[in-house]
Amino acid sequence: MARSGVQYEDVQRAIHTLLSRGDAPSVQRIREALGTGSFTTISEHLRQWRIEREENRDQPPAQELPEALQTLTQELWRQAQDTASESLTLYRQEADQRVTDALEAARESERRAEDAGQRESAVADHLANAQTRLEEQSATLASCQAQRDNLSEREAKVLQRVQQLEKELTRLQQRNEALAAQHHEELTARDAEHQTRLHQEEQRNEAAEARLMRLLDDARQERHAADKQHGARQAQLESRNENLDKQLQEQRTQLAESQQHYREAHWELEQRKEQDRDRKRQQERLEHRLEEKDAEIVALKKRLLETEARLANTPLPPFVY
Repeated sequence: MARSGVQYEDVQRAIHTLLSRGDAPSVQRIREALGTGSFTTISEHLRQWRIEREENRDQPPAQELPEALQTLTQELWRQAQDTASESLTLYRQEADQRVTDALEAARESERRAEDAGQRESAVADHLANAQTRLEEQSATLASCQAQRDNLSEREAKVLQRVQQLEKELTRLQQRNEALAAQHHEELTARDAEHQTRLHQEEQRNEAAEARLMRLLDDARQERHAADKQHGARQAQLESRNENLDKQLQEQRTQLAESQQHYREAHWELEQRKEQDRDRKRQQERLEHRLEEKDAEIVALKKRLLETEARLANTPLPPFVY
């Protein structure tokens, strides 16, 4: 359909202008003369002008002239028509070729316009998909940021708890060291006391045994010397022997009591050692719990690093002004 901006009369005036200058009318030249208009509209008007010219080419100019002049004019007109017909044939072929080229160019333009429309539609779809992906990535980014904040908060709490456990462990270690030192001092003091008492008891026993041996020697000597006085002194010797037996029994009782004290001290020492082992096992459990907390912290840090890596690899949306 012809555009309302370029009318047939406009194209006709442009053609007459071109003919007056000696230029053959064409779609390009007519458009240059008009300064506007589409090739399709100008081509249709140019075709209409050619049809009208073809229909009116055999009609001579409507003027009354002398007969001789009319004959000459008709002859000239016939020759001009023949020449014009030949020129018109060539021109028509050239014009038809140009029109064909122009139509082909117009169809190519239309195809390009359709392709451009399709590309524009594809770009719009791509932009819509990109906008959808951008919204999804924004939501994912927000979720990742919230998760990262949550992990950071949990890590801070865990670090705080670890610091508290480290302080508690330090306090327990100091307390265990103090108790172990105190227990060691007590055991050392008890061992020294027991060793002293045992040494004293051994010395007393050795002294008693030595005294007993001396008494026995004396008794033997006296008995050997008093064999002749056996009857009179036998009662005295038996009495002394009984006293010596009583002393020996007392020494043995004291030795048994010392051994009992030593066993009690040894048992108390074993109890102290067992308590020390219990404290060490408790300390090992605390250290194991601390190692578990350290492993949990390492796992949390690893998850945090993975989350930051995913955030770093997540393409950010373009900045919109």
